[in-house]
Amino acid sequence: MKTYLDCIPCFFRQGLEAARIATKDVEKQKKVLDEIARIVPEFSLSSTPPEMGRIIYKIVREFTNSSDPYMELKNKYNRAALRLYPKLKEKVKEARDPLYTAIKIAIAGNIIDFGVKNMASGGFNNMEKELESTLQQDFAIFDYAEFKNALENVEEILYIADNSGEVVFDRILIEELHRRVIYVVRGGPIINDATMDDALFCKMDEVAKVISSGCDAPGTILRHCSEEFLSYYRQAKMIISKGQGNYETLSEEKKNVFFLLKAKCPIIAKDIGCKLGDIVLKDNLKGG
Repeated sequence: MKTYLDCIPCFFRQGLEAARIATKDVEKQKKVLDEIARIVPEFSLSSTPPEMGRIIYKIVREFTNSSDPYMELKNKYNRAALRLYPKLKEKVKEARDPLYTAIKIAIAGNIIDFGVKNMASGGFNNMEKELESTLQQDFAIFDYAEFKNALENVEEILYIADNSGEVVFDRILIEELHRRVIYVVRGGPIINDATMDDALFCKMDEVAKVISSGCDAPGTILRHCSEEFLSYYRQAKMIISKGQGNYETLSEEKKNVFFLLKAKCPIIAKDIGCKLGDIVLKDNLKGG
């Protein structure tokens, strides 16, 4: 997905929010915005938004001397999600269609997105309530038949993660896939995206092989990924891609990718062909 003009104000918003989390020093916060303003004119609209996101958060780290501004918040939501794990597992166990329910739970976990929510001013007032609301939604795009057909024809799935905390909800889905899963996390701290530390804290290594993409962007920019990840990616016959950042970077790839996400950005919703707030299970190759 290309970058739209509407994305540019969001670049500044995210930079300011991250800077405010990283430091109370207003002068340092202003320097972050000044540097973003210097870089934006050089940024091509043909690039994906996560490519700019990668630059923005590098600026935040450099100008605030904070290697991982969101660490404390990530840990908070990892712990909160783990507390919900038994209850969500029970939902799957009692469901008429456990796989369907597990997919919905995985997508519901996609609300834990600090790039969209203003975590500096409180974030979620009630995560469990927001999750329950998402679980009650109908799908706007639901390529479930294609998903099940693909699942029947593979022994291994490449599953590209999105956010910390959300890892727990991914784990619930992975436990229902009954396939070998390669679970891919980010190559370094970026917003609240899941890293190896988050995956291990949430015990993802007990149900999947966890690897790093090698990319420290809020998405999967293939030219910045490790050879280990690219080897799995090239061979993958079925890929599950979580969240908006992965959609932004992989939506134009001619691969058998299933995008699982909640549309929290109007620009992404328009690009997908749904409405803001919709939940989506989209087959990247359908109709293409």
